[in-house]
Formats: sequence, C-alpha cells, structure tokens
Amino acid sequence: MGSWYEIGLSLAFGLGLGVLLGGMLGWSRIGAGVGAIAAAAMGVVFSLGFGPAEPISAGVGGVIGALSTALLVRGTLRRGGTRIGTAAFMGAIALLIWALGAIPVVGYVEAVAIPLLAVRLRSRQAARFVGLRTLAK
Repeated sequence: MGSWYEIGLSLAFGLGLGVLLGGMLGWSRIGAGVGAIAAAAMGVVFSLGFGPAEPISAGVGGVIGALSTALLVRGTLRRGGTRIGTAAFMGAIALLIWALGAIPVVGYVEAVAIPLLAVRLRSRQAARFVGLRTLAK
C-alpha cells in the first residue's frame, strides 16, 4: 500500500483512542485535557514501530478525537445522560472508528468529519427535556 496508508491507519487509531478516552474522561474540562494528552501519548507509543510520520498522526488523531468527543459528552450529561452509558456508547463508536480506519483513505476522512460533526451537533443542542414543557399545559 504505502506510507500514506499507514499514516491514515495510525490516524484512525489515534482518533479511536481519543474518542474512547474522551468518552470516559470528557465530562469535565480537566478530564477532556487529560484524555487528549493521554490519547496522544498512547497513540504515539503504540505506533512507534511503523515509521517516523505515524506517531505524529496518531498523536494528532488522539487530540482531535478526545476534544471532539468531550464536546458531545458534556452536552449529553447536561441533558440527563449517565456517565457510564455515555462512555459505553463512545467505546462502541471508538471500535467502529478503528474498524473503518483499516479501509484506505477513511482515516483521513474521519479526522475531518469527527470535529465537524461534533461542532454541528453542539450547535444544534436543545435545552434539557424540551418536550416535557409541552405536556404540562
């Protein structure tokens, strides 16, 4: 395949780590920062054997994944979600990101799509239990 495939694969691996750690630690700003740093460090360590560019892409992917996920996690918890349930869903999404990253070029697409989706969903968040006020009338 080539080095571009390995870079995309390690980018998707870092994104998956970031989503996983962002889902577990992203309920606070400090936790999101710790998750981003930990995902970057873990991505760098796990991809050291591939080549010189792959650890950098895995570290960048970890930061992108953790910070993007932290936006969604904080909004989910503010609207009544539980920490364990949210972390479980983010873990399942991380597995999906890892699996899709094995397809050539998809790791690059994920690195662009995940932050864009997080910002888009963040801007469309509704208030907590909006529909219940209509039932009270």
